[in-house]
Amino acid sequence: MALPAKKERYTFADYLTWDEYPRYELIDGEAIMLASPSSIHQIISMELSRQFANYLEGKKCRVISAPFDVRLFEREGDRPEDVQTVVQPDISIICDQNKLDEHGCKGAPDLTLEILSPSNAHYDLLVKLNLYQRAGVREYWVVSPEDKTVNVFLLDRDVLALRGVYGPTDLAKVSVLDGCFIELSKVFPA
Repeated sequence: MALPAKKERYTFADYLTWDEYPRYELIDGEAIMLASPSSIHQIISMELSRQFANYLEGKKCRVISAPFDVRLFEREGDRPEDVQTVVQPDISIICDQNKLDEHGCKGAPDLTLEILSPSNAHYDLLVKLNLYQRAGVREYWVVSPEDKTVNVFLLDRDVLALRGVYGPTDLAKVSVLDGCFIELSKVFPA
């Protein structure tokens, strides 16, 4: 079923009735259709996921790639009708296994990562940054395929502040995972 007739506000209950494609996110009850990712987007996503998964093997945290529903503000006892924000970060790292359920993640992941494309740069750098900050995401990565950079934002006193910009030959430190570094030369091959 495609997106039903326009409503003033959608909820997760509505969202659960929609077809898998096209993909949507809900931002404060508004349905936002997501574009299909480009091949470079997918190549970058797979390499980042591979490096995170290799590091996390045998550890309690999990790396999960999109499409994966994250209900940032859902609280214990909320019903699907109560939830108005559902996002699909390109990559999520979740260390509290109690947040995982059959529908995705309930609450803020420890790290979210978004890969920019020309159609979503503004959205990821402003709207999603604000959402992740409000939800208490501890670390947010914004990956630019065009610039071959990773901007790392860390939560400090309820504000996601830019704490590092890494280039295509750098080792990017993952603050929420002790001792984890991502080899960007493998993410952005020459």
